[in-house]
Amino acid sequence: MSGRLRVEWPTCAGRGVCAELLPELIGLDDWGYPVIDSEPVPPQLEPLAQRAVAACPTLALKLDRSTR
Repeated sequence: MSGRLRVEWPTCAGRGVCAELLPELIGLDDWGYPVIDSEPVPPQLEPLAQRAVAACPTLALKLDRSTR
């Protein structure tokens, strides 16, 4: 089951680590905060998405696997 990336905005500090690790799905706005593709994470990018989630210094990036 694929998931979608999401950001917990009150926690995000805009450091840009996620965009460095997963530029295929995450860009940065003018202030350094992530702009995330709203599509599900493709299976081939799932390991990179999990790595970006684990590397987030403030734990703001999540891989949501809910079935909503």
